[in-house]
Amino acid sequence: MSDKIVRAMALNGNVRIFVAKTTNLVQRAHELHGTYPAASAALGRTLSIGAIMGTTLKNDDEKLVIEIRGDGELGNILVNADNKGYVRGLVSNPYVHKVNGIGKLDVGGSIGKGTLSVTHDVLDGMAFSSQVELQSGEIGDDFAYYYAQSEQIPSAVSVGVLVNEDLSIKSAGAILIQVLPSATEDDISEIEKTLAKLPPVSNLMVDKEAIEVCADLFPDVLILETTDTQYYCGCNREQMADVLRTLSTDELKELIAEDKGAVLECHYCHSKYEFTEDDLNGIVLERKKN
Repeated sequence: MSDKIVRAMALNGNVRIFVAKTTNLVQRAHELHGTYPAASAALGRTLSIGAIMGTTLKNDDEKLVIEIRGDGELGNILVNADNKGYVRGLVSNPYVHKVNGIGKLDVGGSIGKGTLSVTHDVLDGMAFSSQVELQSGEIGDDFAYYYAQSEQIPSAVSVGVLVNEDLSIKSAGAILIQVLPSATEDDISEIEKTLAKLPPVSNLMVDKEAIEVCADLFPDVLILETTDTQYYCGCNREQMADVLRTLSTDELKELIAEDKGAVLECHYCHSKYEFTEDDLNGIVLERKKN
């Protein structure tokens, strides 16, 4: 089955719910980056909540950028998302397999201490960014804290990735439950009961679809929208040419003289783009004309 993001309401419209099944897209990230288990879990969790957050963007041209900067072995995690369900990401060090004292993947220890920043790139080149300190590095706690501090929305975030022995992804997903201002004390009590009995989201996604998981959360769940989601880079040759245009004329001439061209590789999907001497000379000539 394809990966899905489900948006819903519950408890008489006082609770907003997002549920994402992201097994395929996290598997794709693993294939592209060759991630070891702890890196798969850290990047996969961030991709999963990032996919949900992307669907909340109002305009097609808006982009969401998530950056986790930690002092642990993993280094930094970078995720981009849009409102069409497309998401991509990378991790500085994909070769991390760290477990804790009870044999579980130690995502928090692999990330370490640091910051979580979320940037909304909106229309006309404007961007709005918010940053919070990491609470545990386990991703779910950190995004719940982000929502409380930066958007003033009480939220529960559950994210998870199960990794097979052959390092492939068995399941992945995320659940976001947000309390709206109209919620009553009874609603909050009901949410707490749901959270207390909620299994790990990665376990739920092994044999259930996102819409099934969502429907089981509360008695009166109303499904509003279902969106396909996938790992999609979207890089192209023209974007890479723009990277070359940021180089000085002397740097371009050096590439022409010494390397007879240039090869640029996308960090998100590892696609390679070759530029010949003529291509680079063309960029230099563009500059002279302007």
